Amino acid sequence: MIEVGVTLLILVFAALLLMHVPVAFAVGVAAVVGLLAASDAEGLTSIAGRMAAGVDSFPLLAIPFFVLAGNVMGASGTAKRLVDAARVLVGWMPGGLSLVNVVSCMLFGSISGSAAAAISSIGGVTIPALEAEGEDRGYATALSTTAATTGLLIPPSNVMIVYAVVAQTSVAALFFAGIGPGILLGMLIMVAALLTRRADPAMAARARAEGRPKSAMDGLVRILLALPSLTLIVVVLGGILGGVFSATEAAAVSVLLAFVIGVFDRFVQAARREEAPKLTMRSLPRIVHLSTTTTAIVMFLIATSQAMSWVLAYLRIPQTFATELLAITSDPIALLVLMNVTLLVVGTFLDMTPAILIFTPIFLPVAESLGLHPAHFGIVMILNLSIGLCTPPVGTCLFVGCSVGKVSIPRITKPILPFYGAMVAALAVTTGLEALSMWLPSSLDLIDPGTPVVSEH
Repeated sequence: MIEVGVTLLILVFAALLLMHVPVAFAVGVAAVVGLLAASDAEGLTSIAGRMAAGVDSFPLLAIPFFVLAGNVMGASGTAKRLVDAARVLVGWMPGGLSLVNVVSCMLFGSISGSAAAAISSIGGVTIPALEAEGEDRGYATALSTTAATTGLLIPPSNVMIVYAVVAQTSVAALFFAGIGPGILLGMLIMVAALLTRRADPAMAARARAEGRPKSAMDGLVRILLALPSLTLIVVVLGGILGGVFSATEAAAVSVLLAFVIGVFDRFVQAARREEAPKLTMRSLPRIVHLSTTTTAIVMFLIATSQAMSWVLAYLRIPQTFATELLAITSDPIALLVLMNVTLLVVGTFLDMTPAILIFTPIFLPVAESLGLHPAHFGIVMILNLSIGLCTPPVGTCLFVGCSVGKVSIPRITKPILPFYGAMVAALAVTTGLEALSMWLPSSLDLIDPGTPVVSEH
């Protein structure tokens, strides 16, 4: 009966996804059907308990705080400040605005912890600017869409917290493990952008001149105005590293800092007679409501996915999968390639959070049998699934990017291909070079090389 349960679980889950049923409901219903088909009606009483236990986790408290902090920063003038500072640093170079786009997305994505927020905020500024340089709007949208995913690797990141809870590994170690691969991904996207840009030289020169600081003092002011936003990353990572607070407590601190930075920037906007500030007392209820809604969706998804994970373990799917995979080949490189290819396929039709929740218990035992540290495999998994965010039919970043850029998906299909290549190259390097992700947490004594799993508390 277990075989029947496995088959029905997979078929029901796939059918519900094809019917566009919300993923959380599809996961929950498939888990119940699989358990019933395995002739374990008594096990249904455990489903509710597993769902409650799935969200009863101290590290998960960081998610609502980081979501709120990201929305507050998004409502303030953070995006414009980061773009202005990036223009000073790299905007003077040929193709500089493309580099500005990537650098701004890396910074804002890490601050907000959301790739979609990075596209909306940074893309809304840089896509029209790139078009003013003579770039095709499809190219500009493709660049913003892929560059926004860098913020999922550069901490703090909500998906890292989700993975850490499922894999029972250290959130702090995972945060620092993502820095190297995140920077590598950003640099490779920059290279792809410079190789594929088609800006009109005269228009590009004129646009660079318009965006260039009027004086050295103006350039210095732009950089200084961006520093308060960047202090959020420094305080969060520095506080965790210094043992001042845990990753969860750092999330609460980030909310306070986000409000302080937002209020400061509001006064700066008024003093410099810039556009009307977006962060006001009237906007706070909307920001809190948006954050609450997002948190509720994520938590419900975590709850149902944890129930699914329990059912998968009951049906012995992870053990069976590991056995079958190891029976195909014992070569570590071949196994890593097989897992990466599977995740790339999964990422095209399943969003990142449910993919991590469902497939981590299946793939992690295989990865650990190959000698991979859970933190390293988590970074590989997040980078892999980030590609799926930019691919149809369920690519969240792809649809948000097309909406912000006001282009159709067919229009960016060709321009986005080189950026896919850059992301796959970053995935290959990160997968094969464990030191890229592990050298920083190892050198900071955040992990014990002799212990495969490290808990936060």
